[in-house]
Amino acid sequence: MNKDFLHPEREARKTAAARQNGEQKRGFSTALAAVYGIFALAATSRSLVQTIRDFSEAPLAYSLSLLAACTYLLAFVLLIKRGAHSQGFIAVCTFELCGVLAVGTLSLLHPEYFPHATVWSLYGIGYGFVPLVLPLVGLLYVLKSGDRVKA
Repeated sequence: MNKDFLHPEREARKTAAARQNGEQKRGFSTALAAVYGIFALAATSRSLVQTIRDFSEAPLAYSLSLLAACTYLLAFVLLIKRGAHSQGFIAVCTFELCGVLAVGTLSLLHPEYFPHATVWSLYGIGYGFVPLVLPLVGLLYVLKSGDRVKA
């Protein structure tokens, strides 16, 4: 039997703590969405200009930049519409991390494939390694928050 009804101040503290915890989660999720939104805008702008102007110079690099832009845009939309605990967001973060690791490693081992840099080249060095850290932060947030994954 719950005896907190005899101690309303205890129940109020629990309710306030739960509310604060929810606000902190929502705040971090909003910040994560903002970063994804900024990256979506930056990567999309850059890749579209490069694709229109110079695609023939580095088709692989510019195609991968366009793929990165689509990934950031999709992650942003999923965060806004469904939240960080949606299966879609987790799948996009996993894809993004695999892409950064694959392109980063390939650009180290075969720089001749990348005459021009992509967003994910050298693990995102041109963007301060944020492309490498961002999917890790997203996935760790989902794991650490302990909320259930939504369909």
